[in-house]
Amino acid sequence: MTTSTAPAKPLRSDPATSARLADLAAAHGLTLSGARPTLPRYIAGLWGRRHFVTAYASARMQAQYSTAKLGQVWHLVTPLLNAAVYYFIFGIVMHASHGVPDYLPFLITGVFVWDFIGSSINAGTRSVHSNLGLVRALHFPRASLPISTVVQLFQQLLVTMAALVILLFAFGQTPNPAWLLAIPALLLMAVFAAGCAMIMARIGSKNPDVSQLMPFVLRTWMYSSGVMWSIDTMLKTDHLPHWVSMMLKFNPAAVYIDLMRFALIDSFKAHSLPHHVWPVAIGWALLAGVGGFIYFWKAEEEYGRG
Repeated sequence: MTTSTAPAKPLRSDPATSARLADLAAAHGLTLSGARPTLPRYIAGLWGRRHFVTAYASARMQAQYSTAKLGQVWHLVTPLLNAAVYYFIFGIVMHASHGVPDYLPFLITGVFVWDFIGSSINAGTRSVHSNLGLVRALHFPRASLPISTVVQLFQQLLVTMAALVILLFAFGQTPNPAWLLAIPALLLMAVFAAGCAMIMARIGSKNPDVSQLMPFVLRTWMYSSGVMWSIDTMLKTDHLPHWVSMMLKFNPAAVYIDLMRFALIDSFKAHSLPHHVWPVAIGWALLAGVGGFIYFWKAEEEYGRG
């Protein structure tokens, strides 16, 4: 004797039942799990976890070179070695130092600033995807991850800036009130880098292969940012298309590098800073910082899924 069973029919809820269940959930304060909070609540939640952000950044900074014999000294040695390589290739071999007074302070300042911007964006690209276990296990504002990477790198930047001041003394630069302009320049640069890191964190969370392309993109950006050569000197001698000249002038990385050079290097103060530089620096910080934060928040419920 054989028996047959009919396949179970999928349960279907009619609109009236769905409405009653929704009203019941609302009456008891139930909300959708993993739903994106409102922007004010998200900002408040992120602020409430500010101690986690700083502690996480400090732990990553201490662990980065924990297996190296020199330890945290590499935070300073790495940008100095980069500057030495660039000085040999561009300053000596390619004569990029011609027409640029105080070329060594010029180069070192550019390398330190670019190292922070480029590293923030590169690390931000991997910040969510490389922490999927943490994202899936715990509930917290995901923006904490890219922001913590920028906080970590900003801590490293402060260490290298202290070394930069010592190097500037060694190369004959004298402290003056203009050095205080480096403080707002650093803060604007940090907001810009954080915004870019959040934009790339959202993109990298969905497309991990982007992180493999970023070194090439960042290298191209670095060469067009006047790290090793003077954009002003090049624009005076080369007849470039107008749109290329405008892109070089308003390049955010070049703007922040120029602000730091104007604040710290005496020969730059001999020429007045173009009037557009500070407004452009503030504009880029607001555009990237606010826009990047909202862009990242828009996909808050999607991180860690799939």
